[in-house]
Amino acid sequence: MDKRVVVTGLGVCAPNGVGLENFTRAMQTGRSGIRHHPKLKQLGFSCQVAGEPLIKDNLLANYFTPLQLRGLNSSGLVYGVIAGRDAWKDAGLAIVAKGTPDWNSGILFGTGILGADKFRESIYQIDANNVRKLGSGSVMQVMASGISAYLGGILGCGNQVTTNSSACSTGTEGVIMGYERIRAGKAERMLVGSCSDSGPYIWAGFDSMRILPRKYNDDPTRASRPMSASAAGFVPGSGAGALVLESLESAQERNAHIYAEVLGGAVNSGGQRGEGSMTAPNSEAVIRCIREAIGNSGVQASDIDTINGHLTATGKDALEIENWKTALGVSGMNFPFVNSFKGHFGHCLAAAGSVECVASVLQIAKGQVFGNLNCEDLNPNILEQVDATKIPQKTILHQPRFLAKASFGFGDVNACVIFGQYCD
Repeated sequence: MDKRVVVTGLGVCAPNGVGLENFTRAMQTGRSGIRHHPKLKQLGFSCQVAGEPLIKDNLLANYFTPLQLRGLNSSGLVYGVIAGRDAWKDAGLAIVAKGTPDWNSGILFGTGILGADKFRESIYQIDANNVRKLGSGSVMQVMASGISAYLGGILGCGNQVTTNSSACSTGTEGVIMGYERIRAGKAERMLVGSCSDSGPYIWAGFDSMRILPRKYNDDPTRASRPMSASAAGFVPGSGAGALVLESLESAQERNAHIYAEVLGGAVNSGGQRGEGSMTAPNSEAVIRCIREAIGNSGVQASDIDTINGHLTATGKDALEIENWKTALGVSGMNFPFVNSFKGHFGHCLAAAGSVECVASVLQIAKGQVFGNLNCEDLNPNILEQVDATKIPQKTILHQPRFLAKASFGFGDVNACVIFGQYCD
């Protein structure tokens, strides 16, 4: 049916801002949400800094009933419900109180590892022969689809309600999957997003791999350094982002505010062949994914004027820029404006794509390109490919017309979505 798909609602729970207003201000002003975590020091982590949303206790009562709060111990689920409900409200959509569900609205909310703290708590109860003390909420807090099930019940959605999981590309992949469902006429609205737990049980594996920065424990806001010559590894983060995608017809009928249009996208895998591996991207697949996303969007490579990359602050940043250069056929002053948000809140793992998609759409809505943090010493290999003016250090005025947002994940999986400025 090839319906046009637009973004009508945004919600976010990020380390540098909980709620859309706080988050927008943080992105515009370059406020970091990366902090030192004494618990990580206590546990002997080499990297003791991370990005974690700061949730006030009294805030939870706005999103959960007293019964739901009883025994709630899943940070990712909390982040996802906050972001998802905020996006739904931002879109001006009503919650089905009771009776017939909304058959035209669905949810596709992804995650990686959900409920790690709850799972640990449950294991201790089981080992202590206290199975009956687990509580009725333990299963839904640790199952991967717990977040979509929670949101589905809260909002009363009757279309597809499911969860995807593709490591760091989860959130961006979910946007594409939701877009495709609406475009095919199978739904009018899809709440898409992703969330990730926080804490040592999530971050320990990365610390043991020695791919996190170890020299910034006393200077946390400078630890995540995408595209920098002094980049020393990614800073782990957590949180959630959510977007309401809607057919243009439905949005116009409701007179909804439209942030941007989803023009198309692509997902693929490098098959862990060639230079690709469990942790490294296959450049051929990355380039192919970007080109297919552009082709599926009906635009030309030369139309892309803004890039929000994956760019995690590792030695692979220069390779990613090279892949963008090859995929778009541009370099130097002709290269689009490019930024990474990992300096603002770290690498939010399964939530990275959705949080960064929210920020990307905000750039279109605000007519701005948010600045890059901590890359005053730009990687010389990147400067050989891109003029420094295309990597702004602070937020600049620029109206993105066609923005490419990409995420690449463990397992050599890739996702790229093209957002456009909405025009009648």
